[in-house]
Amino acid sequence: MPSSPGYKRDYKKERLAEKPKRRKDRAKRNAARRVALKDGRVKKGDGKHVDHKKPLRSGGSNAKSNTRVQSASKNSSNNGHRKGEKQRKKK
Repeated sequence: MPSSPGYKRDYKKERLAEKPKRRKDRAKRNAARRVALKDGRVKKGDGKHVDHKKPLRSGGSNAKSNTRVQSASKNSSNNGHRKGEKQRKKK
C-alpha cells in the first residue's frame, strides 16, 4: 500500500477482491455477532468481541456453543492460537 500523505484506501475495492473462503468466514463472524446482540450478550460499542472457541479456519462451527464474549484485548492477545495448545518458539 502506498504511504503518501494524501493516499486514501478504497475499502470497498479491497473487500470485493477478497477470496470466497475469507468472505464466507467474515459473514459467519458477522452472523455470530448479530446472534449475540439479539441474545443481549453484547451491545453496540461495548468493546467486546464474539470469539469462536474453535476458530472457523480450523473447522469450528458458528454454533452458539462454540462462541463466547471476550474483551477486545483478551481476544486479540490470543493471537489466533487455539486455546490449550502450547505455542512453538521460532528459532
